[in-house]
Amino acid sequence: MVGQRKARRAIGVILKMIEEGKIAGRAILLAGEPGTGKTAIAMGLAKALNENGSHENGQVPFTTISGSEIFSLEMNKTEALTQALRKSIGVLIKEETEIIEGEVVDIVVDRPSDKQVYKIKNTTNTEMNEYTFGRKVGKLTLKTTEMETIYDLGDRMIEELERQKIQVGDVVTIDKLNEVVHNVTLHEMDVINSRPQGFLTLFTGDTGEINHEVRDVINSKVQEWREIGKGTLIPGVLFIDEVHMLDLECFSFLNRAIESDMSPILIMATNRGITSIRGTDQEYKSPHGIPIDLLDRCLIISTDKYSKEELQEIIKIRCEEEDVECSAEALNFLTKIAQECTLRYAIHLVQPCHILAQRSAGAGNSGEITVSHVKRAYDLFVDVERSTQFLNQYQKSFVFNDSSSLDNDISKSTDTTFPLYSAPANKYDISHSVDSKVPSDDEPIIDIN
Repeated sequence: MVGQRKARRAIGVILKMIEEGKIAGRAILLAGEPGTGKTAIAMGLAKALNENGSHENGQVPFTTISGSEIFSLEMNKTEALTQALRKSIGVLIKEETEIIEGEVVDIVVDRPSDKQVYKIKNTTNTEMNEYTFGRKVGKLTLKTTEMETIYDLGDRMIEELERQKIQVGDVVTIDKLNEVVHNVTLHEMDVINSRPQGFLTLFTGDTGEINHEVRDVINSKVQEWREIGKGTLIPGVLFIDEVHMLDLECFSFLNRAIESDMSPILIMATNRGITSIRGTDQEYKSPHGIPIDLLDRCLIISTDKYSKEELQEIIKIRCEEEDVECSAEALNFLTKIAQECTLRYAIHLVQPCHILAQRSAGAGNSGEITVSHVKRAYDLFVDVERSTQFLNQYQKSFVFNDSSSLDNDISKSTDTTFPLYSAPANKYDISHSVDSKVPSDDEPIIDIN
C-alpha cells in the first residue's frame, strides 16, 4: 500500500486486538474522502489475518457488501445482513481418531489372480530364478453390540493379524487414525441443513431466507463442538462499504449483532460528513449518517488526502499493472490532475491515454504516453467539476432541470466534513502550449473504412 501511514498503524493495533480476542462488542469505521484507500485498508486487514492467523488450515472469511445492496435483494433487510454476518464466520471442524471394538466372526486372506513374475539372478550370476509375488488381500468381519461389519484388509493389516495370531472368536480393538479437517462458514451450514438439495444449493445461489430454528440448531451444535474440542470458531471480516446507505432499522440490527458471541469483525466505510440518517426525518442529522449509539461502539479511523509523492507513486503502480509506458512528464501531468481533480479520475485517464499513444506510435512514437496524450484524454473525458460547470451554464437546455435543487445540494455538501462536491470556476487550465503536437478536434481518432 501507498500512504495512509496513520490509518495503517491504527489497523495494526486492531489486528493485534483481534489476535488477542479483545475486539468483541466493537466495530471499526473507516471515514474519509472518496478515493483515500478505505477499501484497500479493509482488504489488507483480512490478508494480514490469514497470514498471521493461528488457525491451522483455516482461512479467515472476508465478506464485502455495499450498503445499497441490502435493498436490492429478494429478502428482508435483516435477513440479508444476517446472511452476510454468518458468511463472515468460519468453523473449523476436526474429525479425529475413531476406535472400533468387536468380536472377530470371520477372517479371509487370499492372493489376487494377477500375480507378477520376476526373474532374479542367483549368487553365481549364471542362472535366472523365477519368483512369483502377489499382494495379499483379505476381509475381516467384526461383530459389535450394534452391527456386524466387513472391513477390507491391506498388507500391513494382514501382517499384524498374523503376528498377533488373531483367530475367530477373539475380541479386537482397532484404532482408525483418520483426521479430516473441514473449513466451512456458518452460512454454508445453514444452507446445507435448510434445503432438500443440501450442499448443491450453494452452487445454485438461490438460498432464499433461512428459518431461525435452523440457525438455533446450528449454533447449539457448533457450541457443543467447541466445548469438546471438535470445532473452532474463526471470526472473519464483514466489510460494509457505503454504510451511510443503510437505514435506521439496519443500524439497530447491527448494533445488537456485534454484541453476540458469534459475531465477525465489522468494518464499515463512509465518505459522508454530517448528513441525514436514512429512514428518519430528514431534519435529523448525525455524523457520517450513522446513529450516535452505533458510532459510540465504533473505533473510528480517519483517512487523509494523499500527498503529491503518494499520488504519483499510485499512478505509477497502476501504469505498471496495466502494462503501460508513461513518460516522466506525463506522469507529473497525471499527478497534477489527481491533485486538482480526483485520484480516480486521473487513474481512469491512463487507458485512454494509452490508446491515444498506440495510435500515434507510427509517427515516431514508441507507444509511450506523453503530455500531449494526457491533454487530449483530459479534453475528451471531463471530470465531475467541469461537468457540473457545464450543467450550470446550460441547465435550461436539459429536460426537467431543477437548478435550485442543485444549488442546495452543493451548499449542503460544503458544510460537511467530507464535501461531496466543491467546484471553483476554471480550477485547472490546460490551455498552455506544449512542444508535442496535440490532435485537433477535427482530426479523426478512429478511422472507419
